[in-house]
Amino acid sequence: MNHRYLPMTAEDQKQMLDTIGIQSIDELFNDIPDDVRFKGRLNVAEALDEGALLQYMRRLAGKNADFDQYSSFLGAGIYDHHLPVVINHVISRSEFYTAYTPYQPEISQGELQAIFEFQSYICELTGMAVANASMYDGATALAEAGALASGATKRKRLLVSRAVHPEARQILTTSAKGLGLEVVEIACEQGVTSASDLASKLDADTAAVIVQSPNFFGAVEDLAVFEPLAHDAGALLVVSANPLTLGLLEAPGKLGADIVVGDCQPLGISASLGGPTCGYFAVADKWMRRMPGRIVGQTVDRQGKRGFVLTLQAREQHIRREKATSNICSNQALLALCASVYLSTLGKRGIQEVAALNVQKAHYAASRIQSSKKLSLANDSSFFNEFLIKLPEGTDIKQINAKLLLSGFIGGYQVDRDYPELAGHMLIAVTEQRSKEDIDQFIECLEVLV
Repeated sequence: MNHRYLPMTAEDQKQMLDTIGIQSIDELFNDIPDDVRFKGRLNVAEALDEGALLQYMRRLAGKNADFDQYSSFLGAGIYDHHLPVVINHVISRSEFYTAYTPYQPEISQGELQAIFEFQSYICELTGMAVANASMYDGATALAEAGALASGATKRKRLLVSRAVHPEARQILTTSAKGLGLEVVEIACEQGVTSASDLASKLDADTAAVIVQSPNFFGAVEDLAVFEPLAHDAGALLVVSANPLTLGLLEAPGKLGADIVVGDCQPLGISASLGGPTCGYFAVADKWMRRMPGRIVGQTVDRQGKRGFVLTLQAREQHIRREKATSNICSNQALLALCASVYLSTLGKRGIQEVAALNVQKAHYAASRIQSSKKLSLANDSSFFNEFLIKLPEGTDIKQINAKLLLSGFIGGYQVDRDYPELAGHMLIAVTEQRSKEDIDQFIECLEVLV
């Protein structure tokens, strides 16, 4: 059975053609010379009816190695965390699911309140004064932080740790090129940022010191060491942080960070084959008016009732382009709502418990690897739920991961794709989703394969 997906009827088409005074659709293209028009048949599949199309799409989807079928030990920025059922229930409501930009606050109070709650949660987690309504993702937020630091300090040099996520560094470099900024990498030692290398590269033109904690290798950075180095040089300290870790670790804001950014994917957002996710962006009070994106503010109406409005929108849609702090013109409201529902559902104690489970299970896995005769930890740095392991020399990690998949496991990240000097290393993530049996079987399987 065929169904029409286009609402236009033959009569509709005739009326439109009559209105503009032509006889056929082909006449719309009379200005295109006949000799440059494509005369053949497009190389596309034949049309399918609804039933056949659904079967085809299901078969394609069935090829995906998802978390329902496999035990995942892959992290590197996207993690397999528990998603409370209530999240999908709330975000599937039409008033949230179809909402775009709440320009008319009088009819968008629910959406605005949800964003306001998100901002409040982010401030509490990060220890910062102000957070915006979200960014596209954590990597975009990092690049925007570099731009903010340059504008605030009137300097052109960004120092970024090599332990920051490689994709985030790529986006930072691309963004910096357009702004005329120089990006300089800080070396790593034993899986963490080298304080001595940072100190040697700081100068009077350094706008920001950018670090990630836990970093790409899963190691927790000592932010208290970097704070005086950055501020003594007149630079801002930018910290990218996994928000779930802030259930246990000290808030970056309390350790002197000027800007804290990150990705909210660990807070109730589905992995969804790698995205989309939701970035957060929080700053100290003095940088509030330089923050990209938008902020939802709380106010009262004429009757004194609590209400919410968009405020401080210093973006290029609302002010002169040359004075805009950013060209970020939207936010991830629906995914920010995921994070808000997740944090509301778990509460303070729940976040601490989930974070503790991640630490405990990851450290159990690390202890198993330490006792292995074939596998070893790459360094002894403190870590949250992700860590680097070293496989026997000459191991083909791509092939190992393919075999792990056949055994029901999504293996770790092949680190030498981004760090050639770390050939033979795999980045393993262990979240609260992994059971003791999952961990034991994974390591036993890995030992057999190597």
